[in-house]
Amino acid sequence: MNGRIAAVAAAAVLLALPPALAAQVDRLAGRVDERTLAAVTALVDSARASGVPATPLVNKALEGASKGASGERIAAAVRALAGDLAGARVALGPGASEPELVAGAAALRAGAGPAYLARLRSTYPRESLVVPLAVTADLVARGVPADTATRTVLALMHEGVQDADLVAFRQSVERDIALGAPAGGTAAALAGAVITGEPVMPGNNIPPPRPRKP
Repeated sequence: MNGRIAAVAAAAVLLALPPALAAQVDRLAGRVDERTLAAVTALVDSARASGVPATPLVNKALEGASKGASGERIAAAVRALAGDLAGARVALGPGASEPELVAGAAALRAGAGPAYLARLRSTYPRESLVVPLAVTADLVARGVPADTATRTVLALMHEGVQDADLVAFRQSVERDIALGAPAGGTAAALAGAVITGEPVMPGNNIPPPRPRKP
């Protein structure tokens, strides 16, 4: 597809988008080449039609453009995110919020697996899963094995740990890893301390679990 054809194709798709979404996509104009703009616009339109939030896709393209990534890499990153968002939507259900889908996509990319997302939703159908999913993805990004991260978050939630406490737990794990502790063992040990109520080392002061809201 040459540049002129790509521009015509992108313009045609852009006209078919809702005004608010079209305005978001239009932010890419001049930031990426015409071929990349056409590819991203088509991905955005396809995502919207399938019920996947499109704004994160536009933001991903803008992020790539701001970093000077090539058009091919930008389109590939947007395509991969669209796939992860679609996978998160299947696992979390059609009622999942956009922040949940974004956090779910990050967890999937980290290696959590769709079964983990589905289990969270079935166990906590009326709660926001943004923080548990984000903490899971962050733990894996810090080097905690995905299976350890998912088991740990599930165990903490089962014990009634609230979102703020999950964030505090993640911060404690990050501190210990930065000090040289093994990622997987640190996460498991700190989670065990929270669950059993045992004292933790100074600097790892995690609040005791509080009942989650029904």
